[in-house]
Amino acid sequence: MHIDVLVAEIGSTTTLVNAFSGVHEGEPRFLGQGCAPTSVLAGDVRAGLQGAIDGLSRSMGCDGITFGEMLATSSAAGGLRMCVHGLVYDMTVRAAEAAALGAGAIIKLATAGRLTDYDLADIDAVKPNLILLAGGTDYGERETALYNAKRLAGSGVRAPVIYAGNIQNQRAVREIFDAAGIPCSVVENVYPRLDKLNIEPARKIIHAVFEEHIVKAPGMEHIRDMVTGSIIPTPGAVMEAAQLLYDDIGDLVAIDIGGATTDVHSVTGGSEEIAILLTNPEPFAKRTVEGDLGLYINARNVVDMIGLDALKNELRLDVAAVLADYKPIPETPEQFLLASRLCREAGIRAVERHAGALRYIYTPSGRKTVAEGKDLSAVRTIVGTGGALTRLPHRETLLRAIADCNSAGMMLYPKPGEARLLFDDDYIMASLGVLSKHYPEAALKLLRKSLGVIDN
Repeated sequence: MHIDVLVAEIGSTTTLVNAFSGVHEGEPRFLGQGCAPTSVLAGDVRAGLQGAIDGLSRSMGCDGITFGEMLATSSAAGGLRMCVHGLVYDMTVRAAEAAALGAGAIIKLATAGRLTDYDLADIDAVKPNLILLAGGTDYGERETALYNAKRLAGSGVRAPVIYAGNIQNQRAVREIFDAAGIPCSVVENVYPRLDKLNIEPARKIIHAVFEEHIVKAPGMEHIRDMVTGSIIPTPGAVMEAAQLLYDDIGDLVAIDIGGATTDVHSVTGGSEEIAILLTNPEPFAKRTVEGDLGLYINARNVVDMIGLDALKNELRLDVAAVLADYKPIPETPEQFLLASRLCREAGIRAVERHAGALRYIYTPSGRKTVAEGKDLSAVRTIVGTGGALTRLPHRETLLRAIADCNSAGMMLYPKPGEARLLFDDDYIMASLGVLSKHYPEAALKLLRKSLGVIDN
């Protein structure tokens, strides 16, 4: 059987392939999915990819599959590990972090100010795939970024560098890294003015550099033998899909609660009422990843947040006994019950961390209200994606609890009952994100179908 486009999601443990037809004709269809263990650690990504294709073939009841194109997302080989460095943490560092997270990176280290010997030792220890260097508004402070560029160039760290700082330093920074033989890409400043973030150019170049260098990672060297098109980080692909969907349905939040982390993606400009109260600019498209909130690897951590005794009384369950035989995919009614409660807790806490809040300050002229963080008050759609929020029983109840968590009204988040819920039924949001880079109209049609969006 011939398939128009296959999209592979190469995870740390599992490789999926999703099959699509009709992409070129404007009538796209999702045909099915296959999976197999990821084979990167075994030394060759091709074995896992072929295993997933064979699984797809079996699920579709055919003898074999050929395909016209294959695209891919990847979180294997450690994912996209990045270090970010800037001048002031609450300004250029946070902007650089937002660009890296929006591209799908795992931030292993962030520093503000001049790099020290200890910072350089930490960079060497985490072995980043990519370094993002920022610092200084345009035509502002110059010396810190130049100093950091020289320290990085002479440190022995060989990771490619993206420079996204003061525009006046672009030529000098490029020459510093060129002289050291380190690949360097120069892009617009992520923080050009005190009141403006500009992370989209950096986010896009991060994807391009990731695609260029992921093929050199151990176990991934032969990926181009099968993957013919784009390869981007899996979380970055979800952001691509979220931004595509924003253009169609407006302000939204997409939530993915996984075994190890909880990712929240928001695409919204916020409201005019809150904009005049904000103390710092926030990215239009923002991703946060909570490394302590997960349903399997971090299950015990979430249990501790709730409290073992409180959870035992609430669920009328021997929580310790359930945890002793806990599985990544729940198998027993007790495991499903616990996983659902942890899912709700992880989702609410992740949203509370992602969203901004109102707070009061007291001045000589009296109390004033200010807004800090990302304004989600204009959001009217919450999307559930990932395994937990698409496959757990009572998923609507779970996502509704997450959508309605602003009961006190102080979060910059919809009030209870204001947001509609959509679910990525086919669990293909990440695949459609990378598909959208080549076929945006087809990707949007498939995304609308998976989410059950009905035209008025």
